[in-house]
Parts: sequence; C-alpha cells; structure tokens
Amino acid sequence: METRRREATAGGVWAPGRRRVTAGLVMTVTLIAFESLSVATILPVVSHHLGDIRLYGWVFSAFFLSSLLGTVAGGSMADARGPRYPMALGLAVFAVGLAIGGSAPDMPVLVGGRVVQGLGAGMVPAAAYVAVGFTYPPQSRPRMFAVMSTAWIVPGLIGPALAAQIANLAGWRWVFVGLIPLVVVATAIAIPAMPHSDAEPGKRPAGARVVPALAVAAGAGLFLAGLSAAEPAASVPLVAVGAGTLFPALKKLTPPGTLRARPGVPAAVLVRGLLTFAYFAGDAYVPLALTSVRHTSTTFAGLTLTVATVTWTAGSWVQARLASVRGARTLVAGGLMFVVAGIVAMASLLSRSVPLWVAPLAWGVAGFGIGTAYSPTSLIVLGLADPARVGEASAGLQLSDLLGTALGTGVAGAAVAVAHQHRASTRDGLLAAFAAAALVALLALVASRRLPAESTGAG
Repeated sequence: METRRREATAGGVWAPGRRRVTAGLVMTVTLIAFESLSVATILPVVSHHLGDIRLYGWVFSAFFLSSLLGTVAGGSMADARGPRYPMALGLAVFAVGLAIGGSAPDMPVLVGGRVVQGLGAGMVPAAAYVAVGFTYPPQSRPRMFAVMSTAWIVPGLIGPALAAQIANLAGWRWVFVGLIPLVVVATAIAIPAMPHSDAEPGKRPAGARVVPALAVAAGAGLFLAGLSAAEPAASVPLVAVGAGTLFPALKKLTPPGTLRARPGVPAAVLVRGLLTFAYFAGDAYVPLALTSVRHTSTTFAGLTLTVATVTWTAGSWVQARLASVRGARTLVAGGLMFVVAGIVAMASLLSRSVPLWVAPLAWGVAGFGIGTAYSPTSLIVLGLADPARVGEASAGLQLSDLLGTALGTGVAGAAVAVAHQHRASTRDGLLAAFAAAALVALLALVASRRLPAESTGAG
C-alpha cells in the first residue's frame, strides 16, 4: 500500500487519474496471454486430431500476419479517434475468430479462424500503446510496461496446465470457446477506461497505411508459402515475388532507415522484429519438440512455457529497475545473449541423452532474455516519437514485432513441413528451426549496437 501511495504522489501508474486505465490494460493483456499460451500448448493435440502437420506453422503465422493489418489500422484509428474505438472493435473481432477456431472441422478452417482472430488481436496492443503514450508520463512508462508484463503471471502459471486439462477432459475446442467470456469481461473493464484523443477529427486519415500493411502481409505470406513449397519450380517464384512485395511495403510503414538499422528509433524497430523472430521461432515449437520428439505429456510442455512466461516477467521487472542505470543498449544486448543461450539449450533437448529437466531451465533462460530486451525498445520509440504521431510510431513498432513473430513461426514451420515432405524426421525439421532462431538472435545482437546508450524516457 505504501508503495502504491508513493507512486500516486509521483504520478505513477496507480495515480487516481490512471488506475482505471492501468486496470483495463492489464485485463486485456491477461486475455491475450491466456489465448497465446493456451493455443501454443494444445496445438500438437489439435494437429493430431485435424491432421496435416504441414499447416502447423500457419496456425501461428496466419494469426500474426493478419495482426499486421489490425495493428496498422488500430494505430491509425487511435490517432484519429483515440484508443477506445480500436480497442472495442479489436476485442469484438477477436471473439468472432475464437468462435470460428473452436468449431473448425479441419486445419484450413482453423487457419482461417486464426486470420480473423489475429485481425482483432492486432488492434488491441496498438490501442494499448497509444493509451500508455496519452496517459503516463515518461518516468512512469517503464513501470507500466513491467505491470503489463506481470499480467502474464497468472495466465502463465495456470494457462498451459489448464488448457492441457481442458483438451484432455472436454476437448481442445473448449480452449477456444472458453476464452469468449473473458473477452466480454475485458471489454467491460477496458473500454470505459480508455482515454479520448485530442486530435482534430479528420486531421489524420485512418486508412492511409492499410494498403501497404496488406502488401506486407501478402508478401510475407507468399514468401513463407515459397519456403514450404514441395517443388522448387513453385518455391523460387513465390519467394521472389513475396520478398519483392514485402520489403518495399515495409519501408512505407517503418521509420526511414529501419532495414539498415539506422541509429535511434529505426534500429529499435528492427531489433524488436529480429528479437521476436528469434524467440517465437523457438517458443511455438517447444511443445511439438517435447511431445513429438521426447514423447512427454502436453502438461509437461505447458509447464515449460509457464516457466518462460514467469521469467519473461522477471526480466521485464529487471529492466524497469535498471533502465536508468544501465541504458537501453546494454539491456537489449544482455537479453539477447540469454535468448541465444536458451535456444541452443532447447535444441539440445532434441537429443535423448539430454535429461528432460533441462527443458524448463532452457526456455526459462530464453524467457528472461526477451523480458529484459523487449521493453527497452518500446521506451526508445515512445520517448523519441512525435506526440502527434505516437499511434503511427507504436504501430510501426508493433508491425515489426508481429512481422518478426510471423516470419519466425513461419520459417520454423517451413522447416518442419519440408522435413515432412522429404520424409525426414520431425526432429530434423525442429533442429533446423532452432538453428534459424539462434542465427537471427545473433543478427539482432549485432544490430543492437545502433541503439542509444540511454533509455529515453526511463527517467
């Protein structure tokens, strides 16, 4: 209580004018956390029931690619109308996607449901970032990001195990459908708390960035389809067309110089994308590696994800305390080193000579790494962005975040699919997936040298 009183006096996250916004954002993060951890945990069961492991990666990639559209549209709408409208619309569309996923008769329909679900989910973080920018002073933002990360603790502790038990006792469909009541509760709490925009109506077009976002999503989809294509005659053209569509459109939606890691905000946006590529290329396939290669239970796989969720939160609190002392560059570089170590250790679990207790430890290390490295990139972008364009800046960061996740899970999925097509083992495909994740994490470590030494806005 005394800590909260001191924060309120200093204008912290629980100050009287901010506590409702804090509670609303925490609730939406909790909802997203339950969804993310639950689907990742039960997907091996879903894939076994519906068949077609070649679409395993697309269950993730389709979600995140459509989230690109939701993020850009949500950020633009938040700039024009404030965060309340995109938050409400995003939660409603997200619920529709859950209903489609829960009733899917096969993997293609499940992928389609994930497209709808991702479109809604993408609007939520874009609106949340704008709400943080509108509501909290720079010195309170590191703590607010830590508070939002803490909202993963309860879902992280009970979500994977609960999802595994629901899938075993009632069927995996209830994992999707059971989240819909949480959407209703989150809407009731979050929407009334969202701040209003002071932008002049019509000053900023809400749809100007949607077309290039669609090109990014389409280009990334073609690129991933090419990587997983069985025949080189189809693979090469798809990869070429996809890349040719993706990168020009990406330049329009990110700060100038992002792809070259220009110092400052552009480097932060690039590093965020590389970071999420590396971590989620591994995270999405931890359950498959443990259940299919090491033949553990779904509950044990969920426990491994739980450990990583808790350590992610711990890393986020570490960065909140050290942001003004160590600086953004040091925190991001240190976090990336932990991510690389965790990925390599997790890949070692593909060998049966490595004891299973290494799995929670390995992925816990990776979780601590991304928790330490993730929020400093947000602080850089929010601290340096033009206040009149905070929605566009946050949308650009989220776009890089989601594109990295989509490409990471997609490239890893392509490795598994190609291994299946060439009659290689799932183990071989997963080994290639973890290798790609580690390589991209090392690239992010190199790019992090372009970040500012100080944590802008850390206070």
